[in-house]
Amino acid sequence: MPDKSISLFVKNIWVFESKDRNLKTSLPFFADGYPGVMFQQTDNSLIVRPHDKKMPDVFLYGQTIKPIELEISGAYLLIIFQLYPFVLRTFFNLVPQSINDNCYYLDDMMADDGVMALANELQASDSIEDKIEVITSLLLSFLERKKQDLDDKIREAVIRIIRTKGQESILAIAAICNLTMRTFERRFRNETGLSPKQFSQIIQFQASMEQLTVKDYSKLSDIVYQNGFADQSHFIRVFKAFTGKTPKAFKK
Repeated sequence: MPDKSISLFVKNIWVFESKDRNLKTSLPFFADGYPGVMFQQTDNSLIVRPHDKKMPDVFLYGQTIKPIELEISGAYLLIIFQLYPFVLRTFFNLVPQSINDNCYYLDDMMADDGVMALANELQASDSIEDKIEVITSLLLSFLERKKQDLDDKIREAVIRIIRTKGQESILAIAAICNLTMRTFERRFRNETGLSPKQFSQIIQFQASMEQLTVKDYSKLSDIVYQNGFADQSHFIRVFKAFTGKTPKAFKK
């Protein structure tokens, strides 16, 4: 769990690790609605497929809409700070849409010597906890002075969509925010890089994928209706759009 000092901006901290130097690893990632900051420490670098990008030690990534795989040879440590989607524009002065399915190198934001010092500090830190503290301090340096610039209505809308697993109507959420639909959609896209409908669908998809993964259902129609899909064909279509596979193929 993130430290309280950054919990307004950071949803989760994920750690992936292997010490097997002979291992070849492919980690699939699917749309989840959250951008993030990643630190990677690997024997032979980290490559993002299908973009074929070799990644730096530390980078910021945007919304993942199309499925990707992180390809790693040898031992590795990945630390991922999962950010709420309303922080990109305000805290990093980015147009969020510009890094959908893409990433942003922090050396575009920090001086070259600052990025190198950060990477060196992370590599030199002995424990995962120490590395997490270094990244937490980095985020605080970006975020603390900017939090008053957050669009509170869009932040509340994002949290509401997450809490209701994407099943509340966008019209109802706009009304709760006391915004016209047009204004709500424009402000939401400006802050997150996605339309409210697209973000809701991603959150809805994530809930259904989690249920499918942990096998918390008797038949597929349970997932369909418990997660608010119109019918089974609608569910299959959305699932395939975000994973590249049907639910049946994904289970295998």
